Amino acid sequence: MNPSLENRVPRILLLYWVIKIAATTLGETGADMFSMTFNLGYLRTTEIFLGLFLVLLAGKLMLKGYHPMAYWAVFTATAVAGTGISDFIDRTLGLGYLIGSGILSALLLAVLAIWHRRERSISVENIKSPSVEIYYWAAFLIANTLGTAAGDFLADTVGLGFAQSAILITTLLALIALAHYFTKISGLLLFWLAFVLTRPFGATFGDLLTKPLSHGGLNLGTMGASAFFAAVLVIAVMKETRLERGRT
Repeated sequence: MNPSLENRVPRILLLYWVIKIAATTLGETGADMFSMTFNLGYLRTTEIFLGLFLVLLAGKLMLKGYHPMAYWAVFTATAVAGTGISDFIDRTLGLGYLIGSGILSALLLAVLAIWHRRERSISVENIKSPSVEIYYWAAFLIANTLGTAAGDFLADTVGLGFAQSAILITTLLALIALAHYFTKISGLLLFWLAFVLTRPFGATFGDLLTKPLSHGGLNLGTMGASAFFAAVLVIAVMKETRLERGRT
């Protein structure tokens, strides 16, 4: 096989969603750890992890084929950066969760439209060139940011709290899974719905673990929760790496 035509992204299997949820939850707890526990603030946290995302992405684009460690390092950077961006839009700029979610939804649709217009496809399982991969990661960064804003909107603005928001999102994800197996609804549409929703699922679950009891959380702290999900992420990616080697 021509190395330049090798697929550069993972297949969307169950393990993909397990790793994604671990990464997005780490994104929530990690961003809160840097912005609040370490008192760097939302803007500085966003700057740090956007910079890290760009550096990791540049390295990833230089590689040929799919490398799980490199892929999930970039993905985790989008998760942390997405949380910081969302908090900056909603809290520092004072736009609120609803307006922030609306802006991010419009941006995501715009990126997907441009991607489809240029490439005639927005496949998330068939990325074989660095130029197409840039659209892929731009959409993922915005979707992760949108998921954070949507989760905060449900938990805070709507007033569901972290536990009830997690239950609601879990129910919606279950319905999407059933639709995937038992209906003819576009798999690509269902993927993007699940992708966005797993972000607030991870965010609300992270908040449930870290926020104080007075705010409906379990008060486990950002550092402990981040360490736990980092360990889960590393173990899951190591398994994905072994599986990927077995496929080649």
